[in-house]
Amino acid sequence: MVGVELNAFISRAEVAGSGERVAVKDLVDVAGMVTTAGGIILPDVPAAEDALVIRRLRAAGCVFVGKTNLHEFAYGVTNINPHYGNALNPHDPTRVTGGSSGGSAVAVATGQCDWAIGSDTGGSIRIPGSLCGVAGFKPAFGSIEIGGVVPLAPSLDTLGPMATDVATVAHAFSLMSGEEVALDSLTPPRLGIPRGWVHDVDAPTAAAWERVASGVDEIDFADRETLHQTGLTILLFEAAVYHRRWATEMPEKYGADVLRLIRLGFDVKESDYRNALEARARLAEDATRAMAGVDALILPATAMVAPPLDAGPEVREPLSRFTRPFNTTYQPVVVVPAPVDGGLPVGIQVVGRTNAGALRAAAWLEQSWR
Repeated sequence: MVGVELNAFISRAEVAGSGERVAVKDLVDVAGMVTTAGGIILPDVPAAEDALVIRRLRAAGCVFVGKTNLHEFAYGVTNINPHYGNALNPHDPTRVTGGSSGGSAVAVATGQCDWAIGSDTGGSIRIPGSLCGVAGFKPAFGSIEIGGVVPLAPSLDTLGPMATDVATVAHAFSLMSGEEVALDSLTPPRLGIPRGWVHDVDAPTAAAWERVASGVDEIDFADRETLHQTGLTILLFEAAVYHRRWATEMPEKYGADVLRLIRLGFDVKESDYRNALEARARLAEDATRAMAGVDALILPATAMVAPPLDAGPEVREPLSRFTRPFNTTYQPVVVVPAPVDGGLPVGIQVVGRTNAGALRAAAWLEQSWR
């Protein structure tokens, strides 16, 4: 299935040079290319300058093959896009890719790049990575500069790489951040599962999870729903601040699902937002203490495999259930395809205390599963 049919890209570039071919989520500025953020509100003119991360990659010799499709303004988990067409799952084009970095996942899965840039505010690298069967990395918050990137919620927004394997993801992360990560001399990590978190998943996810989680002990960790709601409050408020004028003056230029979320944010009180910011910091400290005895946590990336294209808002919760909590804690998380016997992909999250620790644990698991 070729990329044009799967709508991996919003725009493509004429590639000059022999460096690593990188696909860029279309909310990151690349000089000479229009940044749409998956919507039709931003100016239809080429960016005058590269985003900070693009400058770093260009200096490393990378070339940019195009701007990838995304859920409008990165505000969704399916990559259903009314303006540029839906990104389609490479394993079954009748199903969603997951979002918001769905186009980046498709570009990787179909070999149209060496690796791709995604962003992750509530799961937007890990959800499409899981649904499309590729690896991805949401590094610790602040690891990669986000200047020149259209924001969703600045106190949660994170850039990260997507690729076919963890080694490429780790290499790409080092290029993006300047932080070196070595994957040699891997040893079995001490793993844990957040106690009571994993239940009510669909049958394919349950089967893969049973295989992966066998022999891994549960540990006491922060309450999943508290983490989820704290992060969601921050997201709703900050996204509403950014979009308020446009959503008030030109609501017809948004897709219905994104407009609904923006308007939900209008109702979040500033006092609740401030309380959520304070709670987020405490919850992050609690998470660090809870992981003192393990190197990484493992758990499913999503509670379901890729739903059909006509799925409604009911899939938002099961797709983001296990991802959003770790945006709240600011922890680094790798998504790795689980070993499955046919059918649609299932992704497993590997949650670390440090970027290197998360990547090394994920690389060890990937090797052991192969």
